[in-house]
Amino acid sequence: MKQISDPAELRSVARNLRAKTIETSSRTGTPHLASCLSTLDLLTALYFSVLRIDPKNPRDIGRDRFILSKGHGAMALFHVLAHRGFYSEEMLITYGEDGGIFGEHPPAPDQLPGIEAATGSLGHGLPMSLGIALAARIQKLSYNVYALLGDGECNEGSIWECAMLAAAQRTNNLCAIVDFNKWQATGRSQEILALDSLVDKWRAFGWDTHEIDGHDISAILSALSNFPSACSKPTAIIAHTVKGKGVSFMEDDNNWHYRIPTEDEVLKSKEELGVL
Repeated sequence: MKQISDPAELRSVARNLRAKTIETSSRTGTPHLASCLSTLDLLTALYFSVLRIDPKNPRDIGRDRFILSKGHGAMALFHVLAHRGFYSEEMLITYGEDGGIFGEHPPAPDQLPGIEAATGSLGHGLPMSLGIALAARIQKLSYNVYALLGDGECNEGSIWECAMLAAAQRTNNLCAIVDFNKWQATGRSQEILALDSLVDKWRAFGWDTHEIDGHDISAILSALSNFPSACSKPTAIIAHTVKGKGVSFMEDDNNWHYRIPTEDEVLKSKEELGVL
């Protein structure tokens, strides 16, 4: 599949991926659905328009790297990778099976093409991304590294240690994207650990920081087009998103962090998404 530049076409891809992700959650009894849905516009823009990748050569040394630091969003990433051609969509029938490759978090890179790191222990993905970005400098390679974080993940001290080091090293081939859906597992992000203002925090730590609507494909593409930063800083994109985006009865409802949709709810979701 060739890269897509038309925002309308990208929105259509994202709608279809949302429907597939909802269906998989229902079929397998897998939670974290709302957390997956908030990421899909960002993932679609990255994988179908931005990342320099080749599904036929997934270990190409010059490829861009993407790490899902909020590893509990893996179900969405698995569907994105399948649709992008890293493996067949039929393989996802085995999602959640005992002993299978597809679990609730990304596996080790040697187990599945397109995966750069096993993640899920929050706060680890960004530091790994920084290491990979610095490796490009050492090896004189020109790839870029993108990490997708959750806003609740920004509670972790390792995120801010990494933020300081990345700025100190002027690692301008590193981009952190925060899926700022305003929720954590048990409550509002701001109520649990006073995250506001994330934009000011990342900027104060020395990052070239941008604030966007994380569901506006054109805004996502515009922000990513300014990366790498000309000012030799790492880039942070604070993407305002909605947990459960795309389905009215799931949007901004934190019950869907763990709830599993019924068959009727899957059908209603598909009707709303227009993918029946």
